[in-house]
Formats: sequence, structure tokens, C-alpha cells
Amino acid sequence: MKIEHVGIWVKDLETMKEFYEIYFSAKAGQKYHNPKTGFTSYFMSFAEGARVELMHRADIQELLPEGLGFAHLAMHVGNEQEVNQLAQRFSENGYEILSGPRRTGDGYYEAVVRDPEGNKIEITA
Repeated sequence: MKIEHVGIWVKDLETMKEFYEIYFSAKAGQKYHNPKTGFTSYFMSFAEGARVELMHRADIQELLPEGLGFAHLAMHVGNEQEVNQLAQRFSENGYEILSGPRRTGDGYYEAVVRDPEGNKIEITA
């Protein structure tokens, strides 16, 4: 198991992309845009393999009480079967499943759960 990425809600996607490129030598992946929701993001990759997902949506501060900043921790567990099994285990143990398991528009197979303190964890393959 490894940390896949950390998601951060940002106000200005392009400025934040440039910040990570300039100061941390991050490489931006292709910009993702979901026209239905208005969601846009960049995955920023670092030399040692870690990634940060910079995410923007114009109405995010209205939709989420926590607003901008850190949004989720994504844990890569291997494959779709392992995502399904772990999501089932969380559910059986009383943890809230927020979404999935499902295939996302940006290519992940994931389930999203809340940890005991309410933080979002994406379980990905």
C-alpha cells in the first residue's frame, strides 16, 4: 500500500500549478476538466514519485463547509478487487462510504470513506 496522492482545493488553479512547478520542480499532468460539474484539476508529480492533485471548482466554497485547502488522502491498494474488499470491510465496520466503488472520469477506480475524525480517504486502484 502507498499514498497515491493528496488532494488540495485551490482558488486559482493555474497560479498554484506554476507555484509547484517553480518552487518544487513538479511536473503537471494534462489538465482534467469535467464540463458537467465544472471541476478542473492537475496532478503534479515530483521527482521522488509523490503526487499532489490541485483541484478547482468555482462553487466549492458554497458546497463544502471546509472550503479550500486539503481535501483528501488517496491510498493506492493495488487493484479493483482490493478496493471493493476494503470498501466492504469499512462498511461492515460502520465507517461511512461517501462514494463508490466506481470508475471516475479521470481514470481511477475508487471508493471514498471517512476516517474516525471525518477526513476523506480515497481508496484507489
